Amino acid sequence: MTAGETLRGLLDAGADGAPAIVAPDGAVLTHAGMRSEVDRLAGRLRGLGLGPADRIAIVVPNGPEMALAFLAAACTGCAAPLNPKYRTDELRFYLDDLGAKAMITLPDDSGAVARAAAREAGAAVLPVSLVGSVNGSAGALDLVAGSGADGAPAPDRPTADDVALVLHTSGTTSRPKIVPLRQRHLARSAAGIAESLALTPGDRSLQVMPLFHIHGLLAGLLAPLSAGGAVACTEGFDAFRFFAQLEALEPSYYTAVPTMHQMVLSRADRHRDTARSAGLRFVRSSSASLPAPVLHELGELFGAPVIEAYGMTEATHQMCANPLPPAVAKPRSVGVPTGIELAVLDDRNRLLSPGERGEVSIKGSTVIDGYENNPEANEAAFTDGWFRTGDEGYVDDEGYLFLTGRLKEQINRGGEKVSPLEVDEALLGHPSVAQAVTFAVPHPKLGEEVAAAVAAVSGSSVDERELRRFLSQSLAAFKVPRRILVLDELPKGPTGKLQRIGLAERLGLAPAGSE
Repeated sequence: MTAGETLRGLLDAGADGAPAIVAPDGAVLTHAGMRSEVDRLAGRLRGLGLGPADRIAIVVPNGPEMALAFLAAACTGCAAPLNPKYRTDELRFYLDDLGAKAMITLPDDSGAVARAAAREAGAAVLPVSLVGSVNGSAGALDLVAGSGADGAPAPDRPTADDVALVLHTSGTTSRPKIVPLRQRHLARSAAGIAESLALTPGDRSLQVMPLFHIHGLLAGLLAPLSAGGAVACTEGFDAFRFFAQLEALEPSYYTAVPTMHQMVLSRADRHRDTARSAGLRFVRSSSASLPAPVLHELGELFGAPVIEAYGMTEATHQMCANPLPPAVAKPRSVGVPTGIELAVLDDRNRLLSPGERGEVSIKGSTVIDGYENNPEANEAAFTDGWFRTGDEGYVDDEGYLFLTGRLKEQINRGGEKVSPLEVDEALLGHPSVAQAVTFAVPHPKLGEEVAAAVAAVSGSSVDERELRRFLSQSLAAFKVPRRILVLDELPKGPTGKLQRIGLAERLGLAPAGSE
């Protein structure tokens, strides 16, 4: 294995004096400064006795501090970034489940909940505070151990086969599964994403995705760094500040989930000149299906290609992506495989031909070996070397993948199968609908019925009867939702994705525990 197969090796790509980390106020940390800072912080962690086998939880808000804390933890042992909005009980669950040996958090009030969770978790967690700021020159951060820090220094550094990052699956309907990603998984995926996007040292991402999520960590942070480029580390996505950040931080691209793109569009009218003058090379979307109207409007707004990609945690993010011009990007497709082998299988594990729908399955150097301590999940997910994604789709004659929905989200209305994505897109075709999510509700005779929730375009109103009439013009009668709820805001998960599973229960359309 080469140095490039580790996260630390990946960080050697950038020229010493080139920008690497850009703070929200525009302050720059060069690649040389970033490497020095990561090495110093990793040295502090090793001095506390932490090494490749140790889990280092990170509970830090988005920004340059979070980026450096993650890089240092993953260059020392195994980073476990957690959502800083979790409450004490949630954090304690994840700390216990991971077997965390240390936890990096902030020493001020923003880290109070994390410190409380660490105390409740007991001796298994050694709190480590991240102090200082990168708003200035390198070397402004430091790690300070809490009481009880008496571990012997750990001399070993991670190798390519060591686990560098652990993340949990969403766990919407069951206990979250632990996804272990090795150093080589991260290095290869970052390089593959950079290659598919033709990233160069001149590129700079506007990092708005959470850095406790695989999308932000790989496409927003590691991919540009692996190409010697830069990352403008914001405090997270904020639709009200987005266009000002574009202007001030001068990125060449940003990557986000569809709901974030929709929020950008909702505020675009007064910022069209800023959007065009930003000169973005492309806009990237991943982590959920991007409705065709949103893709078109984004392209018009920025005057740049919109690259829809397909990824998941178990594949270290990106599996497929539409190519950049002059190659063909197909609307409604998530593109062609990037760095993995892809097949569409039926329920008897047979390879299907182009145009036939089945379960999207993958194998390759960025795909995990298996979930951690979960033989049942591994037996269900892995078949003859293929990882079954749980997504339904088909490939066309040119190898482009088209997703038709999550198998577990598909609605079975008395034997008639309904793809929620198809209904979502039809709803978004109405000029007064800004966001839409279609879901199943229990039905005493049919088993499941189709329902939907929508949010209106600002300044517009929508009527359930009018929406049903509109849908009946393009959808078969059995696909038209019997209930359409108009909400001020649609429920979203911690990464900004719309929540489909469990929505009927949350909105009072199904009894608790029915899904």
